[in-house]
Amino acid sequence: MIYSMTGYGKAENQVANNKKIVVEIRSLNSKSMDLSVRIAPQLRSKELDIRTLIAQRLERGKIDLSIYYQDATLGENTATFAPINREAFAYYYKELTALQNELGWANNQDIVSAILRMPDVTKVQDCGDVSDEEWAVVLQTIEAAIVQFNAFREQEGVSLYQMFCEKLDAIAGLLAEVEPYEQSRVEKIKARIEANLEQLSATTQQAIDRNRLEQEMIFYLEKLDITEEKVRLTNHLKYFRETMGEPLQTTINNSTPTGVGKKLGFIAQEMGREINTLGSKSNQSEMQIIVVKMKDILEQIKEQVLNVL
Repeated sequence: MIYSMTGYGKAENQVANNKKIVVEIRSLNSKSMDLSVRIAPQLRSKELDIRTLIAQRLERGKIDLSIYYQDATLGENTATFAPINREAFAYYYKELTALQNELGWANNQDIVSAILRMPDVTKVQDCGDVSDEEWAVVLQTIEAAIVQFNAFREQEGVSLYQMFCEKLDAIAGLLAEVEPYEQSRVEKIKARIEANLEQLSATTQQAIDRNRLEQEMIFYLEKLDITEEKVRLTNHLKYFRETMGEPLQTTINNSTPTGVGKKLGFIAQEMGREINTLGSKSNQSEMQIIVVKMKDILEQIKEQVLNVL
C-alpha cells in the first residue's frame, strides 16, 4: 500500500500537575526531507536529538514539527514564544522617541518593529534543561504523534491508490479502443499508396519493380506497427499496479515505512514514452484523439505521484 506525503499528527502528555507537552507534525510533498522545527525553549538543548529522531522515522516531505508546553488548566501556550524584556523595550522606546523629536521625524510607525530587532528585547530566558523523566515523556509524546502522523499518511494513501487504479483502468480502456483502427489504418495506407501509383503514367508504372515496391511497402508499414508499444504500455500499467501493492520496506529501526513514490514516477515516465510513440505512429485522426486522452490522464497521474511517499 502506498503512503501520501501529506500528513498530520498530534499528541499530548501530562508532564506536571498543571503542565502538559503537545507535539504537532504536519507535512506536504517534497523531493527530500525538508524539516522545520519549532520547539519550546526548555527543549533547545535537545533539538539535535529531536531532529535526528524525525529524520530517522519520516522519510520524505516538507515537515513542520511543533513542540510546546501548555497550562493544563488554562489550555494556553506557556512556553513556546520568547518573552519580551519589558525593561529593554521601554529603554529603547524612550531613546528612539527622544531621537525622533530631536530630528523631527514625521511618524513613529516603524519604531516598534525597530525595537523588536534590538538586542535583548526578545531574548529567550534560560529555562534550564528538562529532567530525564520529563525528556522520557517528551520522547513518548513524539512517538505517539508520529504514529498518528503515519496513520494519516496511510489513510491518504488509500485515496491515492483508488485514484491511480481508476486512471490506469482508463488508459487500459483507451488502449483497447486503438485496436479496431489498426487494421483499417493499414488498409487505408495501402489503398492511398496504390491510388498514388495509379496516377503515374503507364510507362512509369511498367518501369516500377513490383517486388521492390512490395518490400518497401512492408518496410513502411512495419515502421507504423504499434504492437510493441501496446505490449510495453500494458506491461508498464501492470508494473505500476504491482509497485503500488508492494509490501512497504522499513527503515533501520524497522518501524517506519519507506515509500515507492520515486519509483512510480519513473514508471509514469516510461508510460509517457510509449504513449508518445503511439501518437507519432498513429497517422490517423481517431487514434490521435485516443492518444491525446491518454496523455491527459497520464498527466493527472504524474501530478498525484508527486504526493506519494
